[in-house]
Amino acid sequence: MASPAPLVASISHQMVALQTLQLLQREWGWGEGPSDPGSPRGPDHVPAAQVRRSSQMRTRRGLGRGVAGVRSSPEAGGLRGAEGGAELLPFPRDRRPCTLARMAMRSALARVVDSTSELVSVEQTLLGPLQQERPFPIHLKDSVEFRNICSHLALQIEGQQFDRDLNAAHQCLKTIVKKLIQSLANLPSDAHMVACASLRQILQNLPDV
Repeated sequence: MASPAPLVASISHQMVALQTLQLLQREWGWGEGPSDPGSPRGPDHVPAAQVRRSSQMRTRRGLGRGVAGVRSSPEAGGLRGAEGGAELLPFPRDRRPCTLARMAMRSALARVVDSTSELVSVEQTLLGPLQQERPFPIHLKDSVEFRNICSHLALQIEGQQFDRDLNAAHQCLKTIVKKLIQSLANLPSDAHMVACASLRQILQNLPDV
């Protein structure tokens, strides 16, 4: 029986990325309530409250004159989305008018969050048992890269760098899914076909941008 360690490690990195992005949505006020288009709906969605409870508030060191004597407060600290994730700056709730560009960015972020959640679910419920029965290649470095991209994304404020990081996360997630499909292509059992179909559905939800 093959060891599931590579797949477990890959899922772990993806979960860190997912929690980081979910917390980013919440901090921007883009994930409030089930009707919100930015609210992740996947079975592996990690509530922001749970993430916050496991997070530690960090106080940023004051810069400039007169800051050293100011008492630390939660507003002065960053939020750490998950172990190994990015430390988020305490952005205020986003209440500015939603332009077309901001709507597109919000939709793109929600798509990455939802697709990541669906991928983790497929890996845990379908690929895990298959990996133990018959091993197939797992490209761990892609999941590590995805986690790192999401951590860097969470440190950005709106702008070109945010857009570039979001696009990089989108493309990296597509790469992970495509490589999993390729790994399963030569294993034509019914269970593998079901897993491939689920992965292709995720891929359809990640169109080229």
